Amino acid sequence: MEEAPPSPTASCDVSRVAAVAQRIAEIDPLAARPQPTGVSELDRVLGGGLVAGSVTLLGGEPGIGKSTLLLQLLAAWHGPSLYVTGEESAQQVRQRAERLGVGDHPIWLLAETDVDAVIDTIDHQSPSIVVIDSIQTLADRASGSAPGTVLQVKACAQRLVTEAKARGVAMVLVGHVTKEGSLAGPRVLEHMVDTVLTFEGDRHHQLRMLRAAKHRYGATGELGMFEMAEAGMRGVPDASALLLTDRRPGVPGSVAVATLDGHRPIVVEVQALTNPLHQPTLPPRRSAQGLDPGRLSLLLAVLDRRAGFSAVTTEVYASAVGGVRLTEPGADLGVCLAVASALCDTPVPPDVAVFGEVGLAGELRMAAHAPRRLAEAARHGFGHAIVPASCTATVPGIEVLRASTLAEALAIASLFPSSRPATRIARAPAGV
Repeated sequence: MEEAPPSPTASCDVSRVAAVAQRIAEIDPLAARPQPTGVSELDRVLGGGLVAGSVTLLGGEPGIGKSTLLLQLLAAWHGPSLYVTGEESAQQVRQRAERLGVGDHPIWLLAETDVDAVIDTIDHQSPSIVVIDSIQTLADRASGSAPGTVLQVKACAQRLVTEAKARGVAMVLVGHVTKEGSLAGPRVLEHMVDTVLTFEGDRHHQLRMLRAAKHRYGATGELGMFEMAEAGMRGVPDASALLLTDRRPGVPGSVAVATLDGHRPIVVEVQALTNPLHQPTLPPRRSAQGLDPGRLSLLLAVLDRRAGFSAVTTEVYASAVGGVRLTEPGADLGVCLAVASALCDTPVPPDVAVFGEVGLAGELRMAAHAPRRLAEAARHGFGHAIVPASCTATVPGIEVLRASTLAEALAIASLFPSSRPATRIARAPAGV
């Protein structure tokens, strides 16, 4: 009598190889040593490169440049590589590779959405790195649901993670991003992978930023910066120089802010524009680009109550130039000075950089890593820095001007509300 075929569950149990317990001292720590990707800014974020057997989830808005970056990664990778595309045809990926100048590189390309076919190809080609673009397009026939559903994404990701660990293959999964900016699909997907990278930026600007939200093989504080060029993503080792290239000194509402993103100091221009409200019956408009709108409203209230700069009947537009996002509190002082400069139509001296957190009482609070901020400002030719009084750091080449309150900082910058014109002091000549 013919025996019935074993069930899928039984098959999985038979084929499973049990792990062997080891003494912790016997485990080779160099087995998790990262391999450089050949993309310097990506290596900066990953702490040296990709680890064999690791799974990385890369998220970003459509059109931000994820596929471009990953093609460049595979072209620079030392070893056999496989690019699995589920959203584009093989011809479209080939055309992109030609534009990037990597069309003749030995990259294996597979246009497929069946996870079983992907795993069979990994079996046949034995790559050392695999890119899945994207995880939402794959389907596992055993799941029985439509591609992109929570069940399918979870099932496909689990199988790929298992294959990566078993084979020692570095794997990168591309993930879609929702309108809210979070990764689409089940939240458990982020817990299944070793590293979660976010690729962000304004599609109307050249600058792109790469951050690690999770990284089991290193720290998550580094920031990678790229410039979108004709030949693809180009690393930006000096972001401050790029962001300050088109700055016009001597314009009211413009302030250079020495900010910190992760461990990377950057000098960013913050601009503000104010406009009298022509219809007093309507609430004044507040617009923030690259800044937290709630934080802008808070700082406007502090400017009004603690420094005498009122914007109750004035529209306020504030922006961090270049497509960057300023979320750290050390940028507060720069936003306040930019708005005050626009309100009184008086420019801040062009060689002044600022940083500091502003409290509700109008006090200035210390921002982290002040020496690195000051050094970055000095490196780009700024001769003066307005900082909180608690900042004791000094850096050669830049004079540190300390202020305890927001009002004192405004006085140092020679910015005064129109209600107190008699207190204006003589301004230093431009460039001093």
